[in-house]
Amino acid sequence: MTVRHQRSGNRRLVAPTTLGFASAWRRLPVLGMTRLIILDIMNDSEHGDWQDTTIDSQQAQEHPEVAQAVRKIKALRQSIDNVDTAIVSLLAERFKFTSEVGVLKAQAGFAPADWKREDAQIKRLHRVAQEAGLDPQIAEMYREFVVTEAKKRHQRIADAGGDPGVLDVFA
Repeated sequence: MTVRHQRSGNRRLVAPTTLGFASAWRRLPVLGMTRLIILDIMNDSEHGDWQDTTIDSQQAQEHPEVAQAVRKIKALRQSIDNVDTAIVSLLAERFKFTSEVGVLKAQAGFAPADWKREDAQIKRLHRVAQEAGLDPQIAEMYREFVVTEAKKRHQRIADAGGDPGVLDVFA
């Protein structure tokens, strides 16, 4: 069995096919159960040659191994969504703490940046990432994002005379 990408608007749908087109198609293993035949299409997006596929449950029902993969993907995506919800909630909590730090820094006349703290964070997050089996570069990207945002927020609090209300997204 093979699967072909078909265009539907600006997205490609996975559709079973028996067409050959061997020179234009490339084989990829999928969950060790079957092989997909996917047309290599270069696009000019920021992701280079990434493929764009829409999982189509209805079409997959005709092929049990594809249907099983679709069910597993949906279950994994639900787990991913749950983790994303937890991460966003934790980020909100983290920024509440950093806002309090920003108020204290503003009141004490401290600058938003604390390079010694940042160096310690880099080392700690690299260690945590390695222990968790995560590429430390991903941890570094996360750290860079949250520290940069925290410093911006600290500066806004300082510019507002120590008023954390400047960060109130509901105002």
